[in-house]
Amino acid sequence: MTEVIEAIKRSAFRIQEAIAYDDTGYAENENASGDVQLKLDIKSDYIIQEELAKVKSVKAVASEEKETVDMLNEGGKYLIGYDPLDGSSLIDTNLSVGSIFGIYEDDFSGPNIKAAVYIVYGPRVEMVIATDTVELYRLDKNSEFKFIQTVHLHEKGKLNASGGTQAKWPSYHKAMIDTLFAEGYRLRYSGGMVPDLHQILVKGGGLFSYPGTLDKPEGKLRMVFEVFPFAFVYEKAGGKAVDGHRRLLELSPKDHHSTTPCFFGSNYEINKVLDVYSKIV
Repeated sequence: MTEVIEAIKRSAFRIQEAIAYDDTGYAENENASGDVQLKLDIKSDYIIQEELAKVKSVKAVASEEKETVDMLNEGGKYLIGYDPLDGSSLIDTNLSVGSIFGIYEDDFSGPNIKAAVYIVYGPRVEMVIATDTVELYRLDKNSEFKFIQTVHLHEKGKLNASGGTQAKWPSYHKAMIDTLFAEGYRLRYSGGMVPDLHQILVKGGGLFSYPGTLDKPEGKLRMVFEVFPFAFVYEKAGGKAVDGHRRLLELSPKDHHSTTPCFFGSNYEINKVLDVYSKIV
């Protein structure tokens, strides 16, 4: 596991440099999920696979940017599912973006995720590693990730990050979100999963939601690359992560690009989600 984390760190150094200095324009193709790729998406994917290929314990990798799973070392132990540059469409506005990694054994399912890592490329570069605990690191001027603190969620938070097109929300979901705002929650939503979930985590709690919508009933966010890693982080930090009915980490995708509705937060907010969604037939 240590070698995998070190490879992710090396990737982060290189991706941060590419974000700072490389072309931020669009490429001429789409990724496996149908999104138009930026040149930085492609480069970030290349960097990560190149670094992970150096680690003998990595058996295979699955990237949001590719249709197939790539075998690296037949005798390896770990399967890595990753989103090389989450929120990349925000780069031309100079907002924070990130990379997400799920570290699995046997297959790319919720029950088989063993650790998760994500990187935030913002005013400062930060890395969160979730194993038995959730630890925050920050890149220093010597290009080393220094431990900052162990992260825990409070029982209840103050932030509300609500994804999806509101006009396509089910009425019961909108009513739930309105209830949170009526309780005094603050809207914090950039359109980047990494910065939004990171803010809720380091601020101690709240709710990030990306529901099933009228046009995307199975949600938009991908289980293997985005949902399972953050579900693992939030549970290890003392919070919860559900699809509205079940723990996200009980789910198994049909394929490695499968999506799901998802809700991440501290206990108070997720219990509210479960209560609202339990009444939906």
